[in-house]
Amino acid sequence: MDREFLTDLFADFGPVTIRRMFSGYGISVDGVNFALSLRAGLFFRADDETIPRFEAEGSKPFSYQTSTRSVTVASYWQLPARLFDDTEELSEWARAALGAAQRAALKKRARKPRKSKTAQVKTTQADKAQARKNRVAEAKAAKPSAKARTNKKARTTKAHATGKKAPSAAKTSMKRAPAGKARANARSR
Repeated sequence: MDREFLTDLFADFGPVTIRRMFSGYGISVDGVNFALSLRAGLFFRADDETIPRFEAEGSKPFSYQTSTRSVTVASYWQLPARLFDDTEELSEWARAALGAAQRAALKKRARKPRKSKTAQVKTTQADKAQARKNRVAEAKAAKPSAKARTNKKARTTKAHATGKKAPSAAKTSMKRAPAGKARANARSR
């Protein structure tokens, strides 16, 4: 089926958009694809409401063969051959197919919030990882360095020996003697 044939076929239905798709054409109205024209024939979108109509006509769902298996696409069913001669009834079937495609689009939109929840979960996991990194960094910052631990130990030992309270690290660092005097004091002990 070529583009001109499809345009004539859907003339009673109304204006349609026909675009190249796979090995044929996708037929849509207002961005909603409701039919496929492929080498195997013309397939209309179907759902639980319209499938019984296709089954009553002896139609089959669209299927194709891959190198490993056969794939059936249950949402598109082959249009009965008799409708190619009756464009008025074909228009009724096309309206039903468009309705099925619109219902499927609504269901798809209703499922979209789930995707945003997934994005929120990913964000939450990223937040947890960042919080873990922050806790590790805070723990490292709160943990005194080896030099500070040694200085604190020396102050505590000296305070026990003299019976006085050990000075805080801030006070000790402010009262430090110049390097030369500290060495001289250490030698005199």
